[in-house]
Parts: sequence; C-alpha cells; structure tokens
Amino acid sequence: MAWLLLFTAGCVEIIFALSLKYNEGFTKLWPSVLTLFSGAGSFYLLMLAIKSLPLGTAYAVWTGMGAVGVAILGIILFKESLDWYRLLSIALVIAGIVGLKLTDNH
Repeated sequence: MAWLLLFTAGCVEIIFALSLKYNEGFTKLWPSVLTLFSGAGSFYLLMLAIKSLPLGTAYAVWTGMGAVGVAILGIILFKESLDWYRLLSIALVIAGIVGLKLTDNH
C-alpha cells in the first residue's frame, strides 16, 4: 500500500510541476488552484507513504518520478530538447528509482 501511495504522490507531483508552467506566476485562476491542490496532495500522499517506507528511499523515488515525468512531458508538450544527454540522464534517474525499489524490503 505504501508503494502505491508513493507512486500516486509522484504522479500528482508531476501535475503540480506542470501546473506551475500554466499558472503564469499565479495570475491564472484555475491553473493556480490546480497548483495549490496538487502540491498539497502530493505532499500529503508522500507523508502517508513515509509512515511505512524509509524516508530516503521514498523521497528519492518521489523526486525522481517528478523529475522524469516532467522531463518527458516537457519534451512532448513544450518541444524541449531530445538530445542523447537528456535521454541518458532520464534513463539514469529511472535506473536509480528502480534500484531503490529493488533494495527496499517493503
């Protein structure tokens, strides 16, 4: 259950980060509302997950999911660079997330 909470927290973190792009400095109402709720929701789900998971593992997975998700969606939605350095970096973060999951006993 804790890993499901953490996965959901990571997904909501991606929504939070993307909403920052769209709220334009909190000048747009609905993207700003989405930013506030998704940020709070992501932190809340992370808080629930770390009740059972090691803090270092959970935080690293949560931030890694956010980083990878936003990097991939930045490429898709905002036409950000798709060079091999970026793809290798994304792959390394994914490898780190998988490695942390595999070494956890929960």
